[in-house]
Amino acid sequence: MNKMLPALILLTGLLYIFIIPAEPHAVKLIFKAIPMLLIIAYAYLQSAPNGKRFQWILLAGLVFSVVGDVTLGNFVVGLSAFLIGHLFYLSGFFGQWRFSFWRLVMIVPIGDYAVYMGYELLDALAKSGDDALKIPILVYVTAISLMGWSAMMSGNAWAIAGALLFMASDSILAWNKFISDIAGSDVLIMTTYYAAQFCIATCIGYRSRTAPKQKAMIL
Repeated sequence: MNKMLPALILLTGLLYIFIIPAEPHAVKLIFKAIPMLLIIAYAYLQSAPNGKRFQWILLAGLVFSVVGDVTLGNFVVGLSAFLIGHLFYLSGFFGQWRFSFWRLVMIVPIGDYAVYMGYELLDALAKSGDDALKIPILVYVTAISLMGWSAMMSGNAWAIAGALLFMASDSILAWNKFISDIAGSDVLIMTTYYAAQFCIATCIGYRSRTAPKQKAMIL
């Protein structure tokens, strides 16, 4: 079953992105959630060489992402769910911290990204009069940036790929929603999003070369 899940995730993701119509909305939401539910099953079935605690923390992040998926019609509620999911991811990745100077200094470009995105979004919100969203979005940009850096510090290649894809997906979504239209944004957002979550699920079963072996008794 575990070997079949990546193909099912790809198939259902493509089905949602390219085939399922926007209406009825409830059906669209169901098909949006199906790839994520399969990704959660895939994550659960990973061998977890980095410890069960790491696995369960990332599973919690995936669950809150599904909540965000189905509630994003209410932007603040959906954003809050994704924020909690990122905090779980951040916690899990920092728990796998593997110090490297070059990974450490990646906080500079990630910080530059956060400052740039934060400035552009706050400026757009000020112009549109959506002042109530300024703090939630600023908190979210900070959280996803820290999540990206924590993935870098884990030394886990799948975690790094997942975090960067997630940052790309959310950047496209935010830019398209608040700043200016991006051609093909729906496809770009969802392909990078599903790919990000799949990479994060896969990182549970990946041991980087720098990771120490886990003792069998560690949960």
